[in-house]
Amino acid sequence: MSHNQLQSGSSGVPVNEVYWALVAKADKKFSKIRDLPYYQRTRYDTYFYKVFKVYTQLWKFQQENRQKLVEAGLKRWEIGEIASRIGQLYFGQYMRTSEASYLSESYIFYEAILTREYFKDGLHQDVTLASKQLRFLARFLTVCLLLNRREMVYQLVNQLKMLLDECKRTFQETDFKEWKLVIQEIVKFLKADTAFMNIRPLRYSVVLELHPDCLPHVMDAKRKLRLRDALLCSYHPNEVKFSELSLDNFRMLQSLEWEPSGSFYQASMASSSGTGTGASQNGASGPSRVNQDITDPTLPPNPRKAILFRPSVTHFMAVLGTVCEELPPDGILLLYLSASGNNSNSMSSPSRTGTSIGYSENIVRGFQFPSINSDSSSTYPITAGYDSPDHSGCTADCLHIGPRGHGGMNCIYPSDLLPFTRRPLFVVIDSESSKAFKDMSGAEKGERVALLLSPATSLPLPAVESSRLPSGSLFTSFLTAPLQSFILLLGFTGSDIEKDLYGKAENLLQSSLNKLGSSLAAADNLDPVWAQILTDTFLRRLLLRFIFCRAVLSLYSPSFNKIEFQPECMPCLPEVMSPMNSTCQTIVLQLADLFGVTNKFLFSDGIVLLDD
Repeated sequence: MSHNQLQSGSSGVPVNEVYWALVAKADKKFSKIRDLPYYQRTRYDTYFYKVFKVYTQLWKFQQENRQKLVEAGLKRWEIGEIASRIGQLYFGQYMRTSEASYLSESYIFYEAILTREYFKDGLHQDVTLASKQLRFLARFLTVCLLLNRREMVYQLVNQLKMLLDECKRTFQETDFKEWKLVIQEIVKFLKADTAFMNIRPLRYSVVLELHPDCLPHVMDAKRKLRLRDALLCSYHPNEVKFSELSLDNFRMLQSLEWEPSGSFYQASMASSSGTGTGASQNGASGPSRVNQDITDPTLPPNPRKAILFRPSVTHFMAVLGTVCEELPPDGILLLYLSASGNNSNSMSSPSRTGTSIGYSENIVRGFQFPSINSDSSSTYPITAGYDSPDHSGCTADCLHIGPRGHGGMNCIYPSDLLPFTRRPLFVVIDSESSKAFKDMSGAEKGERVALLLSPATSLPLPAVESSRLPSGSLFTSFLTAPLQSFILLLGFTGSDIEKDLYGKAENLLQSSLNKLGSSLAAADNLDPVWAQILTDTFLRRLLLRFIFCRAVLSLYSPSFNKIEFQPECMPCLPEVMSPMNSTCQTIVLQLADLFGVTNKFLFSDGIVLLDD
């Protein structure tokens, strides 16, 4: 049936029959793509365009024939279901491509569902309808978190709480325990991911940082690699997370994207929040409709990212192999692994993630799968209690990306990554066992690997109870929010720091890192492994923040001269980047002086403040 026939009804088929035929067609296509992986570069792009086209057609048809369809029995929640599917499709395409425009479109459709209250009628009489509303709110929460729409996040959390309370009163025979756990997760997540940690964008902002065209020339760069793909994998018992997105992965994900720039972005978002539903009505025209208002055409595309939470080792290896295979010739892959090591003492604490993995996949399933409707396909059973000590096989010098007690089944060893060094890799390991991965350097199969390795022991933050809870990993925090991490390390909280003081510190740190980057680019003995990545905006920033982190932890009194508290990198950086060099010491001294805490650091003789 042609588009014109659909619009005019000239085929003679009743409007409601045309509509339900379109619904059946759309549902069929949606079910086929629901569980397709996000990490394959272009394999499913054509099919996604076809699915978007069908849902665009369906959405327009119900708009243009709304009155007839309502008279024929169409319910408002059924309209909401279509809008929700389109929101899921846009979110899935964002996860596959990392293009911000798709995330924005997903927000527009979800906001339309919220403001028009599509699921409201009959909500308190039909448990199925109540479940749809709960799932919708959880999905919308995920999108809002990624867009940093915190006011909307808090509004959605309140609605989720009120709806759950009402559901427990109304549907007493139904068990809503899993939704209580969902709310507990998001509350803990928001307590950890504070406003202070987000006082500046974690994404790369050309308003606040160097434009890619302004990066200093690298003297010894024989080639220039670009960050094209990233694989982010995280698992810690009891870690802060929402759905399948850990706090550490959440921060790292943002640090590998461009911040939509300036007032142009602010104006566009204000417009979409006020008239977004109108924009949706005017077409929802699928992936061909790109939000130019939040896409800066002068910037490269965001690197694609695959996000894994508690994968099986075989699944991890399959994803890593696929991403390496599809890496463009000028590309480099960032591999970020945040996991407990063989010396971790986390075995003795209850594993909340062991309890929550089932409902995360069933209810939200926002980061491995496009859908929330299919049955759980968790690699692990839903279990509560403790991670069992591993008594089967040696697990020394490895990372546990799943619960213990499975021998080596959930362990990643340095040797596991060596086959993938046939392609350029930039590896970040955040674990007690990170230093074991130094063995990769010199054992590569083709391309020398760049390694950033966390300290074996993380300093507890004075302002919080531990270095992982509730604020996430200190090492990852330094890589993604260095000034906030520096402030927290000193024992301050966000409320202790005045806005003007923070602004001065931010400008000082940014200026210092820029000078550090220029010195690094001009260094005579810069290793080619580092030279080839300094022209990439994201990797350059990670490396400079690593140098700052290393300098801070090396000079900080409680960790001074204690190797277990020091991060390392392989291959070695030039001596001018050493924590004991006057360049790095001066940066730390200037920042410490600004906050009046120079007495908390141990500086070499002769290191003095420079005149302005």
